Amino acid sequence: MIGTLNEGALHAQLKAWYRRPCDRVEEKVDGYVVDLVRGRLLIEIQTGGFAPLRRKLESLLELHRVRVVAPVALSRRIVRISDEGVVLSSRRSPKAGRVEDVFARLVSIPALLAHDRFELEVVLTHEEEVRVFRAGRAWRRHGWVVAGRSLVSVERSVRLASPADAAALLPHALPAAFDTGELAAAAGCDRRLAQQIAYCLRHAGALETGEKRGRAALYRLAA
Repeated sequence: MIGTLNEGALHAQLKAWYRRPCDRVEEKVDGYVVDLVRGRLLIEIQTGGFAPLRRKLESLLELHRVRVVAPVALSRRIVRISDEGVVLSSRRSPKAGRVEDVFARLVSIPALLAHDRFELEVVLTHEEEVRVFRAGRAWRRHGWVVAGRSLVSVERSVRLASPADAAALLPHALPAAFDTGELAAAAGCDRRLAQQIAYCLRHAGALETGEKRGRAALYRLAA
């Protein structure tokens, strides 16, 4: 169980869920292996951070349409197992995900949102996370390390094909000029995520800045 429930399990399950009968799988394009090829569209499933994809995406986007499919877990069940595969405990994580969480990973490639051949599809999932005990590691979790994640179900997906699509995720209650503290309060998220959202949207051209209120930068929707 530990051997098969690794990071690749979630990737493989999402690829199987997203694949259509006509798709070509693991095809080499311009020197890179692409998860799915759907006609002229290249599809990459990315369950981790986006930084490792940067060079590959920039190269493929020169000639091709590329869609990155990224999961965000709305809920996660944490299962602790022994090295023999015996389930020791199972509980629902108190942390609830949201589509805006993808901005924490998008900070690696924010300008690509403005590329006319790039799309990001956020798949909102319910997942299971398996942990095993390894003494001396993961001190925040008291030695319980993540052995892998698997897909339980998919709620829905949100496609971001332009800076305007991404800006549409901003809360409607924001004033015309706002700082990241006001964004955090309106969105009901922490200040760190609000800063990441503002950073991504500014680099994608969806937000403008320049004014300040005290030491805080103010943002406005781009004209």
